[in-house]
Amino acid sequence: MSTKTIEFEKKTKELIDALKSVCANYGLGNDGNEFKIITQVFLYKFLNDKFAHEVKKLDKKLAKSTDLAKDLKKYKKSDYEMLTMSLGPNVAILKPEHFISTLFEKQNEAKFAELFDDTLLDIAKENNKIFSVVTEGGEKIVLFENISKYVTDKRDEFCKAIVNKLIDFSFEHIFEEKFDFYATIFEYLIKDYNTNSGGKYAEYFTPHAVAKIMAACLVTEKVKNVTCYDPSAGSGTLLMNIAHAIGEDKCTIYSQDISQKSSNLLRLNLILNNLVHSIPNIVKGNTILEPYHREKDESLKKFDFIVSNPPFKLDFSDYVADLDTKENHNRFFAGVPNVPNAKKDGMAIYPLFIQHIMFSLSTKGKAAVVVPTGFITAQSGIERKIREKMVEDKMLRGVVSMPSNIFATTGTNVSILFLDNANKKGDIVLMDASKLGTTVKEGKNQKTLLSAQEEDRIINTFNKHEAIEDFSVVVSYEQIKEKNYSFSAGQYFDVKIEHTDITPKAFAAKMEDFKTNLDSFFTESKKLEKEIIKSIELLQL
Repeated sequence: MSTKTIEFEKKTKELIDALKSVCANYGLGNDGNEFKIITQVFLYKFLNDKFAHEVKKLDKKLAKSTDLAKDLKKYKKSDYEMLTMSLGPNVAILKPEHFISTLFEKQNEAKFAELFDDTLLDIAKENNKIFSVVTEGGEKIVLFENISKYVTDKRDEFCKAIVNKLIDFSFEHIFEEKFDFYATIFEYLIKDYNTNSGGKYAEYFTPHAVAKIMAACLVTEKVKNVTCYDPSAGSGTLLMNIAHAIGEDKCTIYSQDISQKSSNLLRLNLILNNLVHSIPNIVKGNTILEPYHREKDESLKKFDFIVSNPPFKLDFSDYVADLDTKENHNRFFAGVPNVPNAKKDGMAIYPLFIQHIMFSLSTKGKAAVVVPTGFITAQSGIERKIREKMVEDKMLRGVVSMPSNIFATTGTNVSILFLDNANKKGDIVLMDASKLGTTVKEGKNQKTLLSAQEEDRIINTFNKHEAIEDFSVVVSYEQIKEKNYSFSAGQYFDVKIEHTDITPKAFAAKMEDFKTNLDSFFTESKKLEKEIIKSIELLQL
């Protein structure tokens, strides 16, 4: 990362902190609505500067403009429309009155909060077709909503404070940098909001090490015009990593997630990463009950790449009976988990996601799925049936067992399961990476961090099909059948027998020692026998 980028990243984080400070000053610190305000204001700023950056490239007269909103107002309506039509699909269309600079100049007008809200709502309306997230029922979740409504009083002052934090900062000088720059910014932006404290639909931020390994082991050659899907997308970390590996202009993203918060975060992530063309495919909905993405004949859509870190436990007892349909019998070929006696025990929903992913792969499709490590050795039930099908259909590509606490928010040991419908000839790489990493403290939790070298070791070993003692094995489908369909690398490691050269004389001496020791043990044993018999006789008196 260049010095320029590091400095810009620092300033961007300062902007985020400044916006959080404004919320705190108006009674919204750690409030549930603070998340909505911060992310929407940040997005407004980004879209404002992106538009300015792009129109300056289209018209040389604007390149050195010191008051872009004023200069754009001079355009005839038809000329302005022609200018905006030349913009790329990743750029939201703004009017001069939408600019932050325009709001800054009007901040002393009466009912400024109303003007601020109306500006954002108008931007959302103008860009509704491309930038809206759809729900499974067909309704659209637009870019922005009223922001000032979350403040009980002093709404004008609150909106003025926001605009004053935005005016002296610009994203314009960083748009030519690599998109990966935004991963750090995005994580910092949502670090206080994307946690497992979200109630029923808890969201987990997938560690970058896991996302990097999944993408690097899936995308091993150049591809184009491919589809990428995550049935439980969260904020989209996995999708962003695979899109970067393929090329943002060479893939189309599809997702579904039951959480509206996650869907909104994913939309923001797509905008930051030049993947706006995929926003219409971001769906807020229940993948297990009502999978949204379908072909023209209503059959479920098949995808070239699937990545997922599904919820391991989630209560789906409210709709488990609704899963009993003909389509779902095919999709959930291994069955549906039973409802536990006590709901507090949670329900193991992840086997449903694994089956859905297998069902949703194209004929040459590849997938990477985070699973509890217990899945790879379970000897009965749905998990076992799923593993059998992966082997029988020759779609298993490999398994990497990760270090414990790779997720700070859960103590569950996890493995990454790799599938490949084109892997019909073998071989399968099974890896035990559980001993790698350094343990650090993150809040109240322990977390294991992998170094860049360790990440690369996992990736290179997997992609090169290398067998390394006590680390990885390369096996066939037949060998896995012989091992009772176990996907655990440790069960395939050879038992080591150490050999030591010894002379016949030394060997004879060792054997004599063994004989002497045995004689001593036998003598002692006979003494103990007699004492035990005496004790029993005394007890009988």
